[in-house]
Amino acid sequence: MMKSYSDPNFLPFTRPSIDEETIAGVAEVLRSGWITSGPQVQALESQLSAWCGGRPVRVLNSGTAALEIGLRLAGIGGGDEVITTPLSWVATSNVIIAAGAKPVFVDADPVTRNIDLDLIEAAITPATRAILPVYLAGLPVDLDRLYAIAAKHGLRVIEDAAQAFGSTWRGARIGARGDLVAFSFQANKNITSAEGGAIVLPGEADAALAEKLRLQGVIRFGENGMDVDVVGGKFNLTDVAARIGIGQLKRLEEFTARRRELARHYFDCFDRSLGCELPPEDFRHSNWHMFQVLLPERVKRAEFIARMRSAGIGIGVHYPAIHLFSLYRRLGFRDGQFPHAERIGRSIATLPLFPAMSKTDVERVCRETTRILKGEEK
Repeated sequence: MMKSYSDPNFLPFTRPSIDEETIAGVAEVLRSGWITSGPQVQALESQLSAWCGGRPVRVLNSGTAALEIGLRLAGIGGGDEVITTPLSWVATSNVIIAAGAKPVFVDADPVTRNIDLDLIEAAITPATRAILPVYLAGLPVDLDRLYAIAAKHGLRVIEDAAQAFGSTWRGARIGARGDLVAFSFQANKNITSAEGGAIVLPGEADAALAEKLRLQGVIRFGENGMDVDVVGGKFNLTDVAARIGIGQLKRLEEFTARRRELARHYFDCFDRSLGCELPPEDFRHSNWHMFQVLLPERVKRAEFIARMRSAGIGIGVHYPAIHLFSLYRRLGFRDGQFPHAERIGRSIATLPLFPAMSKTDVERVCRETTRILKGEEK
């Protein structure tokens, strides 16, 4: 019988850990009568700024909004090109199209599964204005090389660090340096605000503009005065969501340590004879947002996922190659253009990994994976 997500024995691929203190804090916000953007948003921004080495941070209602505003701040518009990866959640490239620009895909590195830095310079044209890398599963690209390429060609960088909050590069937290950095706090991220995101900014002028862009371009002054001088959107975060984020941020180090411990256990327990490709064994930089394996080509992924779910284990797919979606085919992309991203996209499977899991859960996932891939019955 197919297991249900309401079944207490079902192990999803992810689950947020919300403590009672945070739940009580949300109740206080609800009782306060100030539930939209207010003091909790300001407190979360201050704490995130401290986390990012004092750089300005503005919170938003999604990681997608952070990317959209990042592109606006970088001056990206009609006729511009932005280099990115086809191996990501489709929001990464959708925001480029929404800005009136053209996404230029570069194939994935078959080892890291991130954008292949060796291929970026060949993709640069006179219309290129920015590079938008993605840190898949929380593993950053080589930021030294990335920013050297950007500086050489006079390009802006908008880091899609949606999955990388708590990751580092050579000892520095992601967000503590660089250009524009976008985070997501959606429910499956390493910390959550239910839905939400944040953008880390190069300076206070960008922070002031980001504030206007997130709420219809409004400038407030005096008691009741206001003006609008740019076209903004509706991207503000609520105080309810911000209070969840404040509670989560307190536990980030604990969550990251636990994820790394569980990821190490996966490496210890996984049957290497199955022919799967395991993720890079990086415990220096990654926050271990996800533990993803590439299934052997002989395996039908949909069948594997169905059988694992029948065994009470949820499996995710992160992600199919973006350029093969209908929208992108209409833009001229086609099969075979980015072979590594395509192979990864059709064979990747995200195994359960979240702080509330036990090592016994990891052993169960590995045991069931072995049984199913070997074609054994229970």
